[in-house]
Parts: sequence; C-alpha cells; structure tokens
Amino acid sequence: MLRFATWKIVSILLATLVAALMVVPSLLTPTSREALIAHLPGWVPARAITLGLDLQGGSYLLMQVDRHDVITSQVQNLRDDVRRVLQEEKIPIVGGIGLTPMGVRVHIPDAAARARVLPRLEQLQAPIGNILLGNGATTYKLTQGANGEVDYTMTDAGLNSFLTRAVDQSIEVLKKRIDGIGTKEASIQREGIDRIVIEVPGLQDPHQLKALLGKTAKLEFRMVADPGADPNDYQMLPDKETGQKLPVMKQVMVQGEDLTNAQPGYSQTTGEPVVNFNFNLRGGQRFGEATSANVGKLFAIVLDNEVISAPRILGAITGGQGEISGRFTVEQTQNLAVLLRSGALPAKLTVAEERTVGPGLGADSIAAGKRAAYLGTALVVAFMLVTYGLFGVFANIALAVHVTLIFALMVLLGSTLTLPGIAGIVLTIGMAVDSNVLIYERIREEFKQGRALISALDAGFNRAFATIVDSNVTMLIAAVILFLLGSGPVKGFAVTLALGIMTTIFTAVTMTRLMIAMWYRLAKPKALPI
Repeated sequence: MLRFATWKIVSILLATLVAALMVVPSLLTPTSREALIAHLPGWVPARAITLGLDLQGGSYLLMQVDRHDVITSQVQNLRDDVRRVLQEEKIPIVGGIGLTPMGVRVHIPDAAARARVLPRLEQLQAPIGNILLGNGATTYKLTQGANGEVDYTMTDAGLNSFLTRAVDQSIEVLKKRIDGIGTKEASIQREGIDRIVIEVPGLQDPHQLKALLGKTAKLEFRMVADPGADPNDYQMLPDKETGQKLPVMKQVMVQGEDLTNAQPGYSQTTGEPVVNFNFNLRGGQRFGEATSANVGKLFAIVLDNEVISAPRILGAITGGQGEISGRFTVEQTQNLAVLLRSGALPAKLTVAEERTVGPGLGADSIAAGKRAAYLGTALVVAFMLVTYGLFGVFANIALAVHVTLIFALMVLLGSTLTLPGIAGIVLTIGMAVDSNVLIYERIREEFKQGRALISALDAGFNRAFATIVDSNVTMLIAAVILFLLGSGPVKGFAVTLALGIMTTIFTAVTMTRLMIAMWYRLAKPKALPI
C-alpha cells in the first residue's frame, strides 16, 4: 500500500538530512572546514572524505617481511624450547642441538630417554586450521632418524602461519609509527601472505617514511666488555658516534620491551637533543641493578645491532628513568622516540616497491573523475526526465539522495575515495536508475491491464521489489568477493560499489515510493503521468 506512518516519513527525511550534513565538510575548503569544526561541539562528527593516493598524490610503499629473518627467529625459539624440555627431563644433549635450514636436530641415543621425551616435544607443535573438519596441520613436524637422531622441522603451513602473524604484528607497529610522526589518513593493508601495502596521501618525500618503517627497532641495554674478557662472551658492534667497533657483551641487561614511554627532549647539562625514556617496574629494577653493579663502566645502548650511545655509568639509576644521547639532531630524537614507543617489529621489512604520485597527477585524476561523473549523471537525469516526466523528477531526486548517502557512509566508515571508487559510484548511479525503470515499467503494465491507478502503483512497487533485490544481491556478492580477494584500486571500487548497492534499495524503493505516495495524496490524479 502507498501509505506511510508518520514515524516512517520522519525517519526517512531525518536520515536524508543527517547524511547531507555529514557530506557538507567534504564540500568546503580546508580553511572553511577548520573554522566549521572550531564552532561545533566535540561530539559532532565533521570529518571530510579521505582522498586516496591517486587523487591527492603521496607516497606508496610495498614492504615485504623477510622470510629468512622469520625462519631464523622461529628456529632459535624452537632450539630454546627443545633445550628446556631436555633439561627438564634430565636428558644429556649428545653433540649439542644442531640447526637445520628449517628446524633443529638433536641426538638422543638412549631409546628409553627418547620414549620419555618425544611426547613432550610433540606438545610443542601448535595446530593450524580446523582439525575437526579434517584440514588441520601443525607448525612443526617431528621425525626420527637412524642412531637416535630426532629432527624437528618447520612445515610449510607453519611457515605461512608465522609469516601471517609477523605481518599482523608489523601492521600494528607500523600504524603506531606513522601516527607518531603526525601523519594521518594513511592506509596500511596486507597483500598476500608476507607483504604490506602502505599509502600515505599528501607525503611527497618517502625517504623519512622509509627510514622510520624499515628499522626493526630492537632495543637492548648491554655492558661494554672489559679488557681481557672472553671473546665468546662479547661481539663487536659498530658505534654510531665514532664509527669504530665496540666489544659489547652478548648478555642483555634490559630489553626495549620494558620501556613504557619515550619522548624527545634536551639534556639538562649539555642542552643537546636527547631521548628521555621510562621503564616499567621490571625494567626499572633490572636497570637499577645493572647500573648499581657497574658504576664507572660503559653501558651500551644497542638499536638493531648498532651502538647508538655508550655512556659511562656515574652512579646507580634506580628511578626507572634515563636518557639516550648521541649527537642527535632534533629530527633524529623525534624519530627515535617514535620507534621506541611503537615497539620493535617482529621481523625485518624490506621495500619491494616504491612509488611517488605527484599532486599534479592527482589533480588530473580528480578532474577526469569529475567530468565522467558529471557527464554520466547528466545523461541519466536527462533520460529519466524525457522518458518518465514527473516520475523521472522523483527518480532524479532519489538519485541525488543515493549519492549523498554513499558519501555519508564513506565519511562514517572512514573509507578512502579513490579513482576506481569514483567509477564505482558512477556505476551505482546507473544501477539506481535501473531499479526505478523496473518499477515504472511494471506500473505501466499494470495500468494498461485495466487496474485502477492506486492499485497499479502499489502492484508496480510490490512486484518489482523481488527483482530489484535479486539483482542487487548478486552484485553485492560480487562486490564482497572483489573486496576480499582484491587489493588497492580493486578494493576502492568494491567499497563504493557495495555502499551504492545498499543505498540503491533504500532510494529506489523507499524514497521513490514515499514521493509518489505524497504526490498521489496531494494531487489525487486520475491518469498515469508516464
């Protein structure tokens, strides 16, 4: 029936008004937008649509997790776990624990000892997938060889699992680092198993970004070896200040994981830029014990196997606070503080691809997109007016609401508008009008068959509804698949396409129906105006 309850009319109009208000900041210049935000309460959303890299220019980085680094780290962890199990079972390690390319090998000649320790070693295997469905796998594979040799090897599924976990952790760390330098609206997404796509609109110089994101930022506090120390107890690491190598003890006194905060500042004694840091309770206790026991000795602060500072301990530092100095510039202290606050990457990242899009190319893309959108919309509007007259006016009003709702949803969800996204919006404009065409043609058929006008209008909406839903649901499924399996521009197209499909059903069915119902109630026509 062409009847709407008052609350439905109010809800539809209110939703349209709210959507229009949400789009307003995107239509303003940056200066006008900031002035508007300054006069609005803090709880009122006044965000603009985020433009993608292809629309406003910026930097693009494709970073890849180092597989060898992940394998080495996991094999080292596995060796430590195997050694712990053997020590707990009091089984002597004959010949030590050897390393293989993808695991470890241990020699246990005693059959009784092997029978006792193998179940414990099997417990180190973590399941992957759904074992109940029969597709479960494990991270490691345990095999026995001749003469009591036991191999514990990482499986392909285990390697993929570790790479996936490393990418997930890396994405979180990279987000903190990029936010820490004040860069907003950056897009960080997974691509494949071991790659990460980073897009920073508006950033034309990617060198600072590469220097910030490429560092693993593994921070360690160690002692500098005394003269005459056992060479097996220390390693030679380059000193950033002098360029020479220092003998640094392998034993780690305090790790960067115990840091709770790091901020750039200036030394109270020399006035040079430094980084002030704070430890948690555990780190503060260890730092205090290490400095108390080594007064007068050099204390090496090591970042990614490079000594960035090696101060002499003048007294015990028991407050859980300290500073890192090393002839830094102000920018270097800011970047170092961001690295320390965001934490270390689980594995090394390398730049697989790098692109810089200039603002001129972005401006050309915007102009081309606008022309395509304006021309497509104008042709659709003209077609509906010529073909359906008054009902075409209703369809065009619903079309304007449809586009407004798409942009409002993008603002609400924080989606990024790209050039393929504009193409998706233009496509949904045609799809939205197509729904109106289905309804109007159905109304025509019902009216020609002798139905009364009110009955033909009602039947047209009701009988076209199933067709509209079916066609839009199939398109929505395709959009979801594009979003899940695609990347970059494909996802931008899929987002706007999916949002447009959802708003199409609202505008073509609900909004158009409301306008026709109000027209019929006010004009009380006797004939169909199409």
